[in-house]
Amino acid sequence: MEENKVLVEVSARHVHLSQEHLEALFGEGYQLTVKKMLSQPGQFACEEKVTVVGSRGESKMSILGPVRKESQVEVSLTDARALGVKALIRESGDLEGTEGCKLVGPAGEVVLEKGVIAAKRHIHFTPEDAEKFGIKDKDIVSVKIDTAERSVIFGDVVCRVSPSYALAMHIDTDEGNAIGYSGLTYGEVIK
Repeated sequence: MEENKVLVEVSARHVHLSQEHLEALFGEGYQLTVKKMLSQPGQFACEEKVTVVGSRGESKMSILGPVRKESQVEVSLTDARALGVKALIRESGDLEGTEGCKLVGPAGEVVLEKGVIAAKRHIHFTPEDAEKFGIKDKDIVSVKIDTAERSVIFGDVVCRVSPSYALAMHIDTDEGNAIGYSGLTYGEVIK
């Protein structure tokens, strides 16, 4: 594989929960159940799902673990329109000024005052990978993706560097559909 290529993964709509909200939705002392491990170290898809309720609709969504400091709902802009919520394009965890929604679980419900976002497309780099690519944390790059269906250059891709990451680019389902994503796909990082 060429040195400037990065694995591209589609991140479908999902929810991250705080321990407080997890217990409100599933019961006191509740712990998430691992369904499958994800590409980022320590991250996993859970057996549990919650219903996300907006002004126009609702959708059952997967929970990703482990629990976080703050709950957040990550959707595509198409998902947001269907639910009737406004999703600002933000980096994960950047929740100030975002809209909220209602979450419903088997043991209760939670009204989030904020936390609905469309995740800004991004690349996770280890420090070693960042050095190979000549990237620093928070750099903005473009990524050219050639699939059998379409060739696209995504701009405004934020680079996130941490020893707890594995090299991969994450896009949402709208962006995946735009390139005709169908599995193992790589993109070329353009600075």
